[in-house]
Amino acid sequence: MSTDQLSVTFAALADPTRRAILAHLARGEASVTELAKPFQMSLPAISKHLKVLERAQLITRGREAQWRPCQIKADSLKDAAEWLESYRQFWEERFDRLDDYLHELQTQEKYDDP
Repeated sequence: MSTDQLSVTFAALADPTRRAILAHLARGEASVTELAKPFQMSLPAISKHLKVLERAQLITRGREAQWRPCQIKADSLKDAAEWLESYRQFWEERFDRLDDYLHELQTQEKYDDP
């Protein structure tokens, strides 16, 4: 069964630990050890989270001798942001219509009050 990339991205983003890792990597590359510091979990557990992020194409992992630096990869996040953007526009239009309606009600109240 093939899963589309957007579903894989959102599944990876569903976990707060992985979102925190991405936030850390947004500030620059880091090693697994550096990424593990804020969490009370083992390095293998952090590595599992990194594998999920890597499969979702949200990060890349390099190899420099014993050091395996991780970097954020923005392309998959861009795709997710574009998908969410259409819904943001939808809600903004709804809020604009609600604002217009409330303004209309306030105007009517001014004329209805003695």
